[in-house]
Amino acid sequence: MEWNDVRIFLAVARGGSFGEAARRLDVSHPTVGRRIKVLEDEAQQPLFRRTKDGLVLTDAGDTVLALAESMEDSALSMERRLAGNHERLEGILRISSADWFAGHVLAPVLVELTRRHPAVVPEVIASYRLLDLSRRETDVAFRIVPFSEPDIVQRRLMRMSYGLYASAETARALQNDPASVGVILMNTAQSHFPDVAWVLDRFPLCRRVFTSTSRTVQAQMCLRGMGIAVLPRPVGDAVSGLRRIETPEPPPARDIWVGYHHDLRHMERLRAMLDIAGMMLSDSATAAH
Repeated sequence: MEWNDVRIFLAVARGGSFGEAARRLDVSHPTVGRRIKVLEDEAQQPLFRRTKDGLVLTDAGDTVLALAESMEDSALSMERRLAGNHERLEGILRISSADWFAGHVLAPVLVELTRRHPAVVPEVIASYRLLDLSRRETDVAFRIVPFSEPDIVQRRLMRMSYGLYASAETARALQNDPASVGVILMNTAQSHFPDVAWVLDRFPLCRRVFTSTSRTVQAQMCLRGMGIAVLPRPVGDAVSGLRRIETPEPPPARDIWVGYHHDLRHMERLRAMLDIAGMMLSDSATAAH
């Protein structure tokens, strides 16, 4: 069983179709079908069956899946270890974070990294989705929640302050008639965030008018007078035209965590970036400014 065939098998099993597997792996549809046929010939029985919802595994396919995932784990472990032992300060460094953190907080760190080490190429994956570090979807991730996955090295990097923001017109309306003001929130999937409960509790008369996973989008809607919004201070303070509204108690702050897979602990370009991030972003560093 060849590794390339195993990759295709796993992509079909996870994507539910030859077309989705081809898209994920950037290969042709006929190639996927041909390699699955080879595997089925080796197994001497079908590995998938067609349903109205797409391809699903047969009993034989389930058996192959367990073996394929074991082979994938070994291949990924080898890839991580080879990457982690790369001592030269060059190559792509894949970084995952929310868009606002990458643009307003991490950007100076990456500028300094490339200034010191011009052969290192940061690749930022700006997304609210939590990428899988063990599958090398990213080399290092910055999050507002600790990591729970196994074999992840993590540490608390900094404490992020939040503020309540509004346009000048919205700020006046909030003072005069709170019921006329809308509130901008995280979307349903992030409705458990503490800042959502905070703003709804303190401004019960304000109606919900807009939600988004992106703090950057929230800030722009806030600027355009759609309503009030709780934003990370680096985002809200950077948007010209937004006012930070003083409240008796500020919105809850959040810890920022950084994590990477244990196998990458010797990757020099990762270590260089983490050293710079610690120097520029740690609580002691930001307090000094």
